[in-house]
Amino acid sequence: MVKKPKWVVEKEQARRVAAAETVWLFGLHAVRDALQNPAREKLRLIVTKNAADKLGEEIAASGLEPEMADPRRFTAPLDPASVHQGAALEVKPLRWGGLDEVCVGQGGRDGQVPLVVLLDRVTDPHNVGAVMRSAEVFGALAVIAPTRASAPETGALAKTASGALERQPYLRVKNLSDAMRRLQDMGYVLFGLDGEAEATLDQGLDEHSGGRPIGLVLGAEGPGMRQKTKETCDHLVRIPAAGGFGSLNVSNAAAVALYAASRKR
Repeated sequence: MVKKPKWVVEKEQARRVAAAETVWLFGLHAVRDALQNPAREKLRLIVTKNAADKLGEEIAASGLEPEMADPRRFTAPLDPASVHQGAALEVKPLRWGGLDEVCVGQGGRDGQVPLVVLLDRVTDPHNVGAVMRSAEVFGALAVIAPTRASAPETGALAKTASGALERQPYLRVKNLSDAMRRLQDMGYVLFGLDGEAEATLDQGLDEHSGGRPIGLVLGAEGPGMRQKTKETCDHLVRIPAAGGFGSLNVSNAAAVALYAASRKR
């Protein structure tokens, strides 16, 4: 019997792990949006009577048989600090496809120039959820992050995203720099947000966007973008600050950058 190469065994193991992976979503808003999403594979729903009453239409349409729980002893396997509002839904992670399917250079929403957000080492699910919410508001095609060193799809992310997780593609890529180069091949111009950059965001967009698809690249607070990520960007730009502090939370910076970019489309 021929022994399989190590890389083949590891790939098969990763595929089995991915197939078995599930996510517990919680909170009325996140659960309602997931129940309404036909692309979401739903496995198990646990609700209190009060939550079941509020989600009655969505539960009926989903075809799931809910498990009723006492609000004092909520049985879903959640962090005790989770604000679940009496509703928890076990689901499979969403599969959005790859860059070539989601981020095609001529495929902007509502006829606008395509826009994407790339996150480097942003591991806080609340930050990623907030970025996804802004990305949906401003019509971004996707939020893109590396598989490692980024926030996975979790209940906390979904709750912060306030429903955007069900509609806004969140693409996890093996190598962020490779994904950036692929976007450049597709016609995107990539602007990296860097507090030390000489040009402001508006200056960079005015001088270099030129009607091309736009990618906004942001790093985590503190460490910022990795050096390789910076080097792969086409232009480094900063959000100007009036005061001496001069720093925004990454989700706030993303919202500002998305608004600025949306005005240039």
